[in-house]
Amino acid sequence: MSEHASTSSSVRPRVSARLAAIAPSATLAVDAKAKALKAAGRPVIGFGAGEPDFPTPAPIVASAVAAAQDPANHRYTPAAGLPALREAIAAKTLRDSGYAVDPASVLVTNGGKQAVFQAFAAIVDPGDEVLLPAPYWTTYPEAIRLAGGTPVEVFAGVDQGYLVTVEQLEAARTPRTKVLLFNSPSNPTGAVYSPEQTEQIGRWALEHGIWVITDEIYEHLTYDDAVFTPIVKAVPELADTTIVLNGVAKTYAMTGWRVGWMIGPTDVIKAATNFQSHLTSNVANVSQRAAITALTGDLDAVHAMREAFDRRRRTMVEMLSAIDGVVCPAPQGAFYAYPSVEGVLGRTIRGVTPTTSAELAALILEQAEVAVVPGEAFGPSGYLRLSYALGDEDLVEGVGRIQRLLAEAE
Repeated sequence: MSEHASTSSSVRPRVSARLAAIAPSATLAVDAKAKALKAAGRPVIGFGAGEPDFPTPAPIVASAVAAAQDPANHRYTPAAGLPALREAIAAKTLRDSGYAVDPASVLVTNGGKQAVFQAFAAIVDPGDEVLLPAPYWTTYPEAIRLAGGTPVEVFAGVDQGYLVTVEQLEAARTPRTKVLLFNSPSNPTGAVYSPEQTEQIGRWALEHGIWVITDEIYEHLTYDDAVFTPIVKAVPELADTTIVLNGVAKTYAMTGWRVGWMIGPTDVIKAATNFQSHLTSNVANVSQRAAITALTGDLDAVHAMREAFDRRRRTMVEMLSAIDGVVCPAPQGAFYAYPSVEGVLGRTIRGVTPTTSAELAALILEQAEVAVVPGEAFGPSGYLRLSYALGDEDLVEGVGRIQRLLAEAE
């Protein structure tokens, strides 16, 4: 090798700047650390992963077993998804969201995350700005940046119930604003926009020609008087500039099956399908067959899971709210609590004085053996996210440990 070649290769980065700039998924990182500590023998309780603790309902599993034995599912199928699944998604959208979509406007993806990435990739160009209400799910800003866009955070704190206003969105709008990300029910906060708020935001987006990417993965998980409002149902004229993201993961306890979808204008779906044909081809056929059974069946199992989540939600909020310095609004949807811990920061606990929620989360893991996700993963510091999609006993024990630890703050 020549001296020139050696020098040239030594200064050239091994990993592309595009991928090197991606932050790892904080929620999965916390979950992995908790599992590693548990495997090492420590009694860690993890509140990190957004994953139902229930098994996938038996009829869905049975349909997958049958599908695996059918040679038709051993071959490539259309990149956009099995026609029967696209039809089932269209029928489910009419049933649950109240408006009709053409199966040709549906693209089946490898889980909701692929739908998120492809939605931004389909409509965002370098220089485009995406309004991102914060706190936000940790994957959104990374997907926006990978598409060449610039995330513009619009923060709503505990005093607003984590719900941004039209006035805030308008203040953040510039000539480069192309897209609004809308997520209700919300991960990480559990906040749910009312029908009136949803329509107001939708009308604002329509007035200014702003695309909406709406993540509706938690549509069936609402509590108390909260109702899920599809933004396209609230503002039908938005259909031509809206991409709807969804999947079976949260509703049917199917996180490991990897079936999501995107619904949108046919030109956008065609472009995203073309992209997916090069990226991953079709979603695993056995998983698609299982998803058909899930979407065409009844919602009895879903309602039973929601009742359990609601019970755990009430317990978690009551226990967190009893901690001095912690403010925990009751989440109205999904399966997360998002308490403010600003009143704890700056106080000394067992010789340590955490000044950020990341430092506090590290202290809770080390001293209480409880894994929570710090607010830095979702926007500003000062908050923690705890999933209540885990068993009742673990929930009470885990939050009880946090209570006892933070009671020592001085």
